[in-house]
Amino acid sequence: MTDVRIFLNGCNGRMGKVITEICSQQDGIIIVAGADSNAAPSTYPVYASALDCKEEFDVILDFSHVLALPGVIKLAEEKHKPLVMCTTGLSENDKASLRSLSEKTAVFYSANMSLGVNLLISLAQKAAAVLYPDFDIEIVEAHHNQKLDAPSGTALMIADAINVSLDDPLEYVYDRHSILKKRAKTELGLHSIRGGSIVGDHSVIFAGPEEVITLSHSAQTRNVFARGAVAAARFICGKPAGLYSMKDIIS
Repeated sequence: MTDVRIFLNGCNGRMGKVITEICSQQDGIIIVAGADSNAAPSTYPVYASALDCKEEFDVILDFSHVLALPGVIKLAEEKHKPLVMCTTGLSENDKASLRSLSEKTAVFYSANMSLGVNLLISLAQKAAAVLYPDFDIEIVEAHHNQKLDAPSGTALMIADAINVSLDDPLEYVYDRHSILKKRAKTELGLHSIRGGSIVGDHSVIFAGPEEVITLSHSAQTRNVFARGAVAAARFICGKPAGLYSMKDIIS
């Protein structure tokens, strides 16, 4: 069986380095080249731009910055290769670009690559179906002090999943300091904490009249995201054009 050959965009970033280490420990998968704005030497060729890649590869794995998205999409189109998009902070226009790309090639997108987080989402949807509207729903997320986007892509992913399961009755509220009124039943609050080296914590709070139920997930290391990303790269190779997610791997 031949190795799955990865082109890793964002290879010299924090997550890129973790993915490089994970791949070096697994059989059947290899990073043949990468790209990063910091084109420091690695165990494989590193380019300043993804479009400069000369090596043959089977799948693009992107764990970089949202500003790199146009180049990554163009590379996937030109090479007709599947894309695993792990970068967070995507706008609705960015997501629309991924959906458009998925009509031409396989695209795997998830705001969080952790199996545990995706299980949390499933549990939150089931809880919301039973508890809403008698219970208020709030989401609290915490990350390290270097994270740029807030709320996290995972927090929005959880919120969207809950909202869809309830037929979209909820209005997202991100900041209440200037709102001098009682909380509406249709609100879903999202709260962000940034500090230290927190890898990623997410809690979904269901607050009722006499009781509170909290579902939570805490990532101990970034390896959980890297392993999920590598699993996605293995999964998507050979798949027909379409948009895939962690649900497809779990099922």
